[in-house]
Amino acid sequence: MAPTHVLPFEKPIVELEQQLEKLENQPDPSPSTRESIRNMRVEINRMRREIFETLDPWDVVQVSRHPDRPQTLDYIELLFDEFVELHGDRAFGDDRAILTGFAKLEGQKVLFVGQHKGRTLKEREECFYGCAHPEGYRKAINKMEMATRFGLPIICFIDTPGAYPGIGAEERGQAYSIAHNLREMSTFNTPIICVVIGEGGSGGALGIGIGDHICVMEYAYYSVISPEGCAGILWKSVQHKDKAARALKFTSKSLLELGVIDEIIPEPLGGAHRDHWQTATMLKGSLLKALKDLQAVPKDQLLDRRYQKFRNYGVFEEQVANADTE
Repeated sequence: MAPTHVLPFEKPIVELEQQLEKLENQPDPSPSTRESIRNMRVEINRMRREIFETLDPWDVVQVSRHPDRPQTLDYIELLFDEFVELHGDRAFGDDRAILTGFAKLEGQKVLFVGQHKGRTLKEREECFYGCAHPEGYRKAINKMEMATRFGLPIICFIDTPGAYPGIGAEERGQAYSIAHNLREMSTFNTPIICVVIGEGGSGGALGIGIGDHICVMEYAYYSVISPEGCAGILWKSVQHKDKAARALKFTSKSLLELGVIDEIIPEPLGGAHRDHWQTATMLKGSLLKALKDLQAVPKDQLLDRRYQKFRNYGVFEEQVANADTE
């Protein structure tokens, strides 16, 4: 799948792909042309691998925000069967930034919760670009409570720059809604799997991010704040966003090294926006394995493991300095 939007570091690859397309479209290619086609394909793969293996954290952010990157609705179509959407928070309205519903994953009944940004301008406005309001978080937790009563596993897809920051959201209890979700999700005695498929920004991501198995797509990020927000606070200018991205350590590799996540889900060479189907296949395999492992854990141990998992975040050791070495 050729991207419609080209990132700066992808330009050399796209230029070679365009040359390759011209050669492949020749009606009767000569033996030398066929050899050139083979060599060019090898070179494109080599270049793509070399570029994507050495991406800077800010480059990863750009990949995670790619307009062609698969979103929640894409994954619903590619991964799940018999998806039945559930609407509303029974208090205010139906927040389209968070989609919920029952579904089947290879015959396994699950409750699905996912943040959706939207493709078209109209859809993005309806979804608030993936920034949920309090009613979105209330909708999510209400449906999770129902899944717990039925003994269904919960799968959450995270893709948001953050919770909606407007006055109306604050008036309706944005912070309380997120905090309430954190508390309640920590007590559900059913397996919860959380996947960061794109952006995992701030409390907006954490509001559906308490789970037994936390995984991040290879070119996604999971952070307490966006790099632009961090740069604005620390350096008073978004021009330092690349510096902030490096300092935040929010890429999948850094998060795994720090013990914040349990798994990195690989993406096709060149990123998920290159091949939605292959990305979904990799993600599906990871979900099925995680579900199988978690369903083998007794419920009382499941809750204890979840509690210990989050209590161990940020653990450090203190040591009293020896006076002789000072």
